Amino acid sequence: MAKEPKESKESVRRTTIILEEEERKYIDSLIKEGKEAGIKPLISKLLDVYRSMAIYDWRFPGEYYVGVSRVAFVNVEFLNVLLQYVPENKWREVGQKMGEAARVSMEATLNLETTSREKWEDVLKRLRIQGFGDFYPRDKYFIVKAPFVNNAEVLCGFLEKLLGVHLEVRASAAPFVFEIVEEPKKKQK
Repeated sequence: MAKEPKESKESVRRTTIILEEEERKYIDSLIKEGKEAGIKPLISKLLDVYRSMAIYDWRFPGEYYVGVSRVAFVNVEFLNVLLQYVPENKWREVGQKMGEAARVSMEATLNLETTSREKWEDVLKRLRIQGFGDFYPRDKYFIVKAPFVNNAEVLCGFLEKLLGVHLEVRASAAPFVFEIVEEPKKKQK
C-alpha cells in the first residue's frame, strides 16, 4: 500500500472566487479569443501587475499614485503632440528635466539610487513596468526597443539625468542606441 504524501506547511491552497456574470463572460471571451491561456494565468498576471505597478496606492477610478508620484495612462500620441511644441534645441534639456523628476520619484518612492550602476537593472525594470520600453545595457551602450518616448534626443536626456551618465545618440530611429561617453562620478564620503 502506497503512503499518502504529507502536505507541506507551504502547500498550495485552493481559493474560490465568485464572479459576477459579466465578469465571467469577459474572462471566458479572453480565453476563447486566445488572449489569455486560462483563469489561473490571468489571475497570476493581474497580481503581478498589481504588485509591480504598486496599484495598492491607487484611488481607483481616476487618481493613481505610485508612492509620491501621480501617474496617468497617456497614449504616445499625446506625448508626441506636446513634444512638437518644444524647440528642437531644447529636446535634450526637456528629457533631462523629465529624468531628474523620475530620479527623485524613484529614490523617494522605491529607495532606488538610480545613479548607482549596481541598481540600473532595477531602475530599467521599473521603466519597463511603467511602459517606457525595453532597455538593454550592453557594455558602454544602451539599446532601447519599443520606446514610449520616440524622440531619441528627449530619451537620451531622460536617461542621462536618471542614470547620472553622459550619453551620445548612436541610432536615432528605434531601436535607439545610446553610447555612454562619461561614467558617473563617484561620490566622496
